Amino acid sequence: MMKEVIVYQIDSFTKEKFKGNPAGVVLNAEILTAEEMQLIARELNNSETAFVLKPNQNDNFDYHVRYFTPTTEVPICGHATIGALYAVAMENQLDSCTININTQVGILPINILKEENDYQITMTQGSFSLEPAFESSIKQKIVDALGLKIWDLNEKCPVQIASTEHSKVMIGINSRTLLNHLNPDFTALANLSETISCNGYFVFTFDSDDKDVLTYGRMFAPAIGIQEDPVTGNASGPLGGYLVQNRIVETSDGTFEFIGRQGETINRIGQMKVEVTVKNHNPEIIRITGNAVHIFRTVMSV
Repeated sequence: MMKEVIVYQIDSFTKEKFKGNPAGVVLNAEILTAEEMQLIARELNNSETAFVLKPNQNDNFDYHVRYFTPTTEVPICGHATIGALYAVAMENQLDSCTININTQVGILPINILKEENDYQITMTQGSFSLEPAFESSIKQKIVDALGLKIWDLNEKCPVQIASTEHSKVMIGINSRTLLNHLNPDFTALANLSETISCNGYFVFTFDSDDKDVLTYGRMFAPAIGIQEDPVTGNASGPLGGYLVQNRIVETSDGTFEFIGRQGETINRIGQMKVEVTVKNHNPEIIRITGNAVHIFRTVMSV
């Protein structure tokens, strides 16, 4: 018997169509098997597709969400979460509210703000963690694979893994021109991912010509089929925790906020607000806020 699901294409972290980060969103996905989800994600061919499943009767959340790249399931995804809740809000004509979603990293509250018949989405991310800085030989291999030199690195920024339950290597460099001209060796990065148990490499710089934008970045994850991700919530969010915990930015207890921009090189520019709740000079809660724009809605038979 043929199954039918509702499919959205949403560009996240932008209000301009064909910018930001495209996400597939599949609603009423509870009727699909995991194998069917993987095939749909491969067919849509976005960096991630979110599958939104209705809860069982006794569940203590509003939706279960699963995330697939074209090649594998991943535990969480920032831009696909923004896109999924934007699609849910559109489909159900929601007012401002908070929706709890169940993911592989736990139950996360997502705030939906309705303004002028449009929506802005704020995602509370998973718990923050920071691994020790890499020893020099691994750092050199990362630098070489990215096509950088050691002196291109920002000396204030250790090369290390930061995570809000989906880890990224943080690599701070000095020049936005250099950032925009990176030409990584994707095979070398993918092979390194096996060694360091981390699939994503987030290269960022404070070299900004916009006083409202703190960082520009690029994110590469060839080991999971993503050569370059346009605008990455699970990189910019952990970056906020990394900046606070390493005392790279001056903060006091309260909230540290900044705008991170990404996607410039591949003509998919977008940005998000990152909020880090700081307690005892350490990151406690990390949230990302983004706009989105609807590209299409269709019904797919499976």
